[in-house]
Amino acid sequence: MQVKSAAIRLSTGGKQDAHDITSQVQDLVTSSGVRNGTVTVFCPSSTSGLTTIEFEPGCIADLHRLFNEIIPEEREYAHNRRWEDGNGHSHVRSALLGASLTIPVVDGMLALGTWQQIVHLDFDVRPRQRELVLQIMGD
Repeated sequence: MQVKSAAIRLSTGGKQDAHDITSQVQDLVTSSGVRNGTVTVFCPSSTSGLTTIEFEPGCIADLHRLFNEIIPEEREYAHNRRWEDGNGHSHVRSALLGASLTIPVVDGMLALGTWQQIVHLDFDVRPRQRELVLQIMGD
């Protein structure tokens, strides 16, 4: 079994900025030489996260609306009182979404559904430079 590590670098705008990283992940899987196994994508950040969704404007708008409704920015957050950085909602949204995804690799391809893309969302209140860590494992 092989284990390969890789990274994806993103410049994000914060404020729920969404990036489709599917092709980048597939390119790294292809270059790894792993034909069958898994790829784990991990986001070492407490204010952004990963999911799969159809990456089209309507789905992304619906996802943004959901986060705005259940974790509104204007709510009072203890984190904001302590640090005064105004991103308490960003931490909670990130925790709800999650920091990693594991996707099967079958015959060298990500085993995603037809309308399923890998999406990184940055919930922070300002632009950021993000580096996602990938571990590609298999034969």
